[in-house]
Amino acid sequence: MEEFTLLSPLLLSIAGLITGAILKSALRHTRIPYTVALFAVGLLLGLLNRAEVFQMMPAVEEGLNSVININPDFILYIFLPVLIFDAAYELNLHIFRKTLANATLLAVPGLIIGMLLTAALLIGIHYVVPGYEQWTWAFALMFGALISATDPVAVVALLHELKTSKRFSTLVDAESLLNDGTGIVCFMLFFGVYTASGQSELSPVIQFIQVVAGGVLLGYMAARIAIWFITRINSEEMIQNSVIIFSAYLVFILSQYYMGISGVIALVAFGLTVTYVGKPRLKPQVNHFMENFWELLTYIANTLIFIIVGIVIAGKVTFSWRDFGILLLVYVCLNLFRYLMIMLLYPLMKRLGYGLDKRETVILTWGGLRGALGMTLALMVSYTPAIPESIRGQILFFTAGIVTLTLCINATTMRWLLGKMGLIHIPSARAQLAYKIQNHLHDSSEEYLNQLKGKPSLDGANWAKVHHYLTASNEMPKSTSQPTDMLVEIRLRILDKEKATLHQIYDEGVISQAAYRRLMNSLDELYDHDGTFTLDTRDSIFDFCRRTSLLYRMQKIPFIKKWVSFYFRERIMVIYDLGRGLTLLQKESQKLLNELERSDLLTIEQKEGLPLLRKEVERNIERMDSVISRLAQDFPKAYNHALTQKAIRMLLNNERHTIRQMLNEGIISDKDAEQLLEKVEERSDEINSFSHTTTASIFRWMFFR
Repeated sequence: MEEFTLLSPLLLSIAGLITGAILKSALRHTRIPYTVALFAVGLLLGLLNRAEVFQMMPAVEEGLNSVININPDFILYIFLPVLIFDAAYELNLHIFRKTLANATLLAVPGLIIGMLLTAALLIGIHYVVPGYEQWTWAFALMFGALISATDPVAVVALLHELKTSKRFSTLVDAESLLNDGTGIVCFMLFFGVYTASGQSELSPVIQFIQVVAGGVLLGYMAARIAIWFITRINSEEMIQNSVIIFSAYLVFILSQYYMGISGVIALVAFGLTVTYVGKPRLKPQVNHFMENFWELLTYIANTLIFIIVGIVIAGKVTFSWRDFGILLLVYVCLNLFRYLMIMLLYPLMKRLGYGLDKRETVILTWGGLRGALGMTLALMVSYTPAIPESIRGQILFFTAGIVTLTLCINATTMRWLLGKMGLIHIPSARAQLAYKIQNHLHDSSEEYLNQLKGKPSLDGANWAKVHHYLTASNEMPKSTSQPTDMLVEIRLRILDKEKATLHQIYDEGVISQAAYRRLMNSLDELYDHDGTFTLDTRDSIFDFCRRTSLLYRMQKIPFIKKWVSFYFRERIMVIYDLGRGLTLLQKESQKLLNELERSDLLTIEQKEGLPLLRKEVERNIERMDSVISRLAQDFPKAYNHALTQKAIRMLLNNERHTIRQMLNEGIISDKDAEQLLEKVEERSDEINSFSHTTTASIFRWMFFR
C-alpha cells in the first residue's frame, strides 16, 4: 500500500496528461477553451469522488483524495515558476515597454482600488447578513487582495488560444503578471499578521516597496549572472538551458520563501532580462531548444493545474443556499468594481503607450479571470488555525466560486465578446489577399492533380478520393477596402519578411548583436503604425549614424580621448553592420515586391501602388550607401577595423555553411558536424568576448564622463 501511495501522484499526472491530450484533440474544432474544459473535468472528478462513486476503485479514490488535500505550496513552488517565467520570456519587449505604464496602472493603483471596494462590500455584508459577523477589515482586505488580482495562469492560457491582437494581449498579459505579484504582496501584508513568519515592524507602504523593489533587483541580478555564466562556458545546449531552468526556480524559491520578497515580480524581472539581454547572446540552437522546452513545460503545467483546481474545489468546498446567493452578489460586484476601476484610470490609460479605447475597456473588464493562484492563497488561509474557522470556510468558498464563475462564464463567452467588439476583425485588404493566396494554392494543386492523372504508373487510382484532399477554394470576400489599404497590408508583409531575414542574418553571424537590436527596434517602431508609415521611416537608425560625427569631435578633449576613441571605433563597427544589415533587408524586400509584381495575387489596380513601395525601399538603400561612403572617407582606421571584423564573421560563417553542406551530403556524421561547429563557435566566442570587454569599457566611460 505504501508503494502505491508513492506512485499515485505520478499515475494521476499521467492520467491528467492523457485526458488533456484527448480534450485538446476533441476541442480542436469547437469554441470551448481548452483550459475551461480541463477545469470542468476536474470538477466532475471531484464531484464523483465526493459522491463516493470511486469506492470500488480504492486506488483512484486515494489518488483523488491526495489531490483534494494538496499542500498549496506544491502549486505555488512547482507550477507557478514555469508559468510566470514562460509568460515573461515570451513577451515582446518592444510592445511590453509601450504597454508597461498602462499595465502598472492596472496592477498597482487598480488592484488597490479593487481590493478596497471588495473589502467594503464584505464589511457591508457583515452588517446585513447573519453568519458573517466575524468579518473584520483585516479579513476583508486580505480576501480583497487575493481575489482582485487577475490570474496569469488563466488569462495567458486563454489569450494564447484566442490569438487576440498582440498589443492588447500583451497589455492583459503584463497586467496579470504584475498585479499577480502586487496581489500576493498585498495579501501577505494582511495574512502575515496570522503567521509568525509574516510579522513585520515596517509600515505596509514601506514593506510593499521593499518587497516589489527587492523582487525586481533580485530577478535582474540573477538573470545577469546566469547570462554571464552561460555565455562564457563552451558547453552543449543542455547545460546552458539547465542553468536557465534551475535559475528560474532558484530565484522564485529564494525570493518567496527565504527573502520574503515577491517571487512573481522577481521571476518577471528575471524572464524579461533573459529575453532582452540573453536571447541575442545565446546560440540559435539554445534559443530554439529553450522555446520548445518551456512551451512543453507550460502545456504540462496548464493541463495539470486546471484539473487540480477543479478537483480541489469540488472536493473541499461546502456551502448553503444563502452562501450561494452571496457568492453571486460578490461575482457581479467584482465585475462592476473592475469596470469602475478601469473607468477611473481610463483618462490616463488612453494617453499612455498604445492608448486604450472603450471597446478594450469592456474586454479588460470581462477578461479579469481568476484561477489557480487565487485558489492557492485561499488554501493557505484555510490551513491557518489563527483565522476563525467560519472565515476560512467562507474565503475558500467565495474564491472557489469566483474561479468557477469567471472560468465558466467569462472565459467561454470571451471569443463571442471579442467578435462583437470587433477586436478580432480581419481587415478587408488582408482577407482579399488571403483569398488570393488560397485560390492560387488551389489552382496550383489542381494543375498538378491533372498531371498525376496522366501518369501511366498511377492508372487505377481512385481519383475521386484523391480529389477530396485537394485544397479548398474559398469564396471572394466582400471588398470594402481602398487601394491604399492594400499598400498598408503589403508594407506589413514586407516588415514580416524583413524581420525573418534579420533573424537569419544574425544567426549566421552576418551582423553584430548591437546592430541586430537597433534594426529590430526600427522594425518594431514601424509595426507600431500598422503599415501606415512609409518603409523609409528609419529615423532611429540614421539619427544614430548622424550622432557619430558629434562623438568624433569629442576625441579632441585630452582627458577623455582614450575612452572616446575606443568607444568610437566600436560605434563605427555598429554603423557598418547597420548599413550592411539594412541593405540586405531592403534587397529581400525588393525580391518580395518583384514576386508580387509577377504574381496574380494582386489586381492591376493594386499593383499600381508597388512602384511607390519600391521607391521607399530604394531610398533606404541610397541613404545607407551614402552613410557607408562617408564612413570610409572620414574614418578610414575605424572603417578598416569594421571590415576586418566583417571578414572574420564571413570566414566563420562560410565554414559553418561548408560543415552543414558536408553533413547534408553524408560526408560527415551528426556527431562530427557537432564537434566541428563547436570549434567554429569557440573562435566566434573570441569576437563576442572582445565585444563584451568593449561594452564594459563603454559603461565605465559613460559612468565617469
